[in-house]
Amino acid sequence: MLGPPQARERDRPALVSLENLVPTNHCYRQLDALLDRDFVRAWVADSYAMRGRPSIDPVVFFRLQLVMFFEGLRPERQLLRVAADRLSVRWYRGYALDDPLPDHSSLTRIRARYGLAIFRRCFDAVVERCRTAGLLRGEELYLDATKVEANAALDSLRPRFAVEAHLAHLFDTADAGGDAGVATVGAASAAGAAGSPAIALVEPLPLSAPASAAVREELATTNAARHDWLAEGGRQQRDVRHGDYRRKADYQASATDPDATVMQRRHGAHRGYHDHDVVDDGQARVILRVLVTPAAVMEHQPARDLVWQTCFRWRLRPRQVPGDTTYWSVSRKLLIALPFAMLAARYGCARGGVAMLRTQYAVVQQRGKVATWRAISRRPSRRCR
Repeated sequence: MLGPPQARERDRPALVSLENLVPTNHCYRQLDALLDRDFVRAWVADSYAMRGRPSIDPVVFFRLQLVMFFEGLRPERQLLRVAADRLSVRWYRGYALDDPLPDHSSLTRIRARYGLAIFRRCFDAVVERCRTAGLLRGEELYLDATKVEANAALDSLRPRFAVEAHLAHLFDTADAGGDAGVATVGAASAAGAAGSPAIALVEPLPLSAPASAAVREELATTNAARHDWLAEGGRQQRDVRHGDYRRKADYQASATDPDATVMQRRHGAHRGYHDHDVVDDGQARVILRVLVTPAAVMEHQPARDLVWQTCFRWRLRPRQVPGDTTYWSVSRKLLIALPFAMLAARYGCARGGVAMLRTQYAVVQQRGKVATWRAISRRPSRRCR
């Protein structure tokens, strides 16, 4: 029997519970039970004034950042559209059905207000929980980088000095308008594009062992002359010149995204970034360190700083560090920093349209303070046809 048409009353009020609408085995329920973000409130307390309009809960902000990661979203506008349509996302961030969502511009300003240091602390807190759960193995550290396209067209290129002058004037005007919190971060980004550090560096703790004034002065001079990729936030080292050669990124910048540089893809040239990752070899494949740089920064350049900080921060002594052929040029410096380690550079060799895989190995041995390095001969893993 064909039933009668049923009228839809979309505006009829209904007494329902959001707790009953989300399945008990949903992934966001598991994430909420495993990861508690309440500790971020104490970290960002200094970023807010004592009086004024109440802000968005920092826990809600970081929960939305996790939703953006798990859903594969990039812009805040799309994130809030998904959050308004998904009951599970609304349950995870702790909002009721009738609670209004924050504006997308508020999320952008909060991200600029917190800065890179807060996000790194949250990342390390997640990795620390993975180590406490026994998910880290530490026998091998995998190095690799991924190309990420930026939302900037090639025809948006302008002279770099004009883009930097516009950014400096823009954020100086915003600072005069009273929004000092966000303007300070923006001014730091504009200054970083001109060559100065984009992150406020913290003075290192003094050595526990006694050291003379000459030794301390020598260490301070060495640290000041060295380009630390992590401390600079992945900022490109523009004061390095190779004869008369100048990188295109040194004198041209995108008016839409000044930090993005040109990278070559199979379907042509685009502006983008390199996402450098250090991954543990355990079954969980935990990402231990992440650094985003302009595409003009090659994969091997920040490799040593990434491995150094990863081993020091998580107290690891890996046996080997596999990577592709782009890391072979820094294998000696990298391995001297990691005693009793081995770096394998894997690459493909095309012959007659068929790839032949080869492997290079470099072994470093340390006796006292002397490190010796030697290379093992290359041999193909399979023959070309």
